Amino acid sequence: MDDTGWIDRFIRHLEFERRLSPLTCENYRRDLKTLAAWCEKSGVGSWDDLNSEHVRAYSASCFRKGLSARSIQRRLSASRTFFRYLMREKKVEKNPITSVSAPKGKKRLPGNLDADRMARLLAIPGDGAIIDRDRAILELLYSSGLRLAELVDLNIGDVDMHDATVHVTGKGNKDRVVPVGRQALKALRQWSITRSDLADADEKAMFVSNRGTRISSRSVQARVKHWAKKQGIDANVYPHLFRHSFATHVLESSHDLRGVQELLGHANISTTQVYTHLDFQHLAQIYDQTHPRARKKNDT
Repeated sequence: MDDTGWIDRFIRHLEFERRLSPLTCENYRRDLKTLAAWCEKSGVGSWDDLNSEHVRAYSASCFRKGLSARSIQRRLSASRTFFRYLMREKKVEKNPITSVSAPKGKKRLPGNLDADRMARLLAIPGDGAIIDRDRAILELLYSSGLRLAELVDLNIGDVDMHDATVHVTGKGNKDRVVPVGRQALKALRQWSITRSDLADADEKAMFVSNRGTRISSRSVQARVKHWAKKQGIDANVYPHLFRHSFATHVLESSHDLRGVQELLGHANISTTQVYTHLDFQHLAQIYDQTHPRARKKNDT
């Protein structure tokens, strides 16, 4: 194509105007480069030549290559956002992605660890700066339901030990304040004592690597898998699993969907509702016991 430079302009727009994370911007770039490569191969000369039939053919080619419905949906979503930007910049007159739907895939329910296995995972033995750091990371992920990127981006001042809260900057640069549990606070206090054994003198990051600088997402993933294996957890454990477990366990106890939505920082409650299936049987029992049209006569 002769105008792929628009992708670079769009990515700068995401970085500096919408202030999206570097990882999100890189995902957009990769998906749009894939679309541009398909256009080049298919003889589509520029973005204003792309129409809905082209987009359907592109979606079909992705499907034939074995991409999941979810991956195709992500690619089309990135393209749809890109074309909204092109319309704003008067590069194109219409958005050819709007009328195209990706194939529907099976809805995957989020996994989670039950409370007993989570307690076993968090019972990390030993001491020292690395262990103190890892214990604080795992406790905070579960205690506050943070996303991996949110945890990695934390600075020292974001955790208020006195108020037992953590200030988080989530998706779309949206801020929220989340409670921190007693065990997580204990782990964070211990980490604050030994953090200077690892951290560079002027490093602001809450969690650092053994090189003294801000820990990477990949390192956190590796440490989570390390401790899951060491603690004998028979499941695929990854950082986001702590968030799923957090949401599930809080919802099971509180039955407050709106509250869980606020804690997770979900913009739309439909995103949070995926957790309701996990405790449906218990909710059904509450319904039977409390609803006027469901209670048995001898219960009144």
